[in-house]
Amino acid sequence: MIILITGASHTGKTLLAQRMLEEYGWPYLSIDHLKMGLIRSGNTDLTPEDDEALTGYLWPIVREMIKTAIENGQNLIVEGCYVPPEWRADFDERYLSQIRFICLAMSDGYIDVRFDEIRLHACDIEARLDDSWCTRDSLKADNRHYIDAFTRCGEQVTLISSDFAKETSALLEAGMQGEGDKR
Repeated sequence: MIILITGASHTGKTLLAQRMLEEYGWPYLSIDHLKMGLIRSGNTDLTPEDDEALTGYLWPIVREMIKTAIENGQNLIVEGCYVPPEWRADFDERYLSQIRFICLAMSDGYIDVRFDEIRLHACDIEARLDDSWCTRDSLKADNRHYIDAFTRCGEQVTLISSDFAKETSALLEAGMQGEGDKR
């Protein structure tokens, strides 16, 4: 089984993946680690700010890693923002039946009320060297982008609107139950 986690920045993708690793003992692949490895090694001229280009560059690699893990009967948690909204088109049913998809986003109201708390927890799992770009407006725009793009492709988006711990705990509990091609 593959658990594929994507969503807007600061929504807790890495925290959820870490909790799933601890709960299930499954390894997880951070697409951000792959990105930084390719950038730091000089294997791409892209920078961490080239989000759209990075999705096009990283997704084919991640997609084939997912297929390989499924073909080998291996469990894997994959998390990161570089998953295209139309990701399902890259897999046939034998793969889709083995993938549980999670897209995280926060409501505007949640961001308004909990912005300081969101910023406070930004480095809970990974160190963010420069988070100065993170404003209420930028978070709202990023979250709206994910909500609109993934919803338009027929995906369910987990909207964090009141209680982060409660809303993500439900995902943790349901994590090993396959979603397959359900939406």
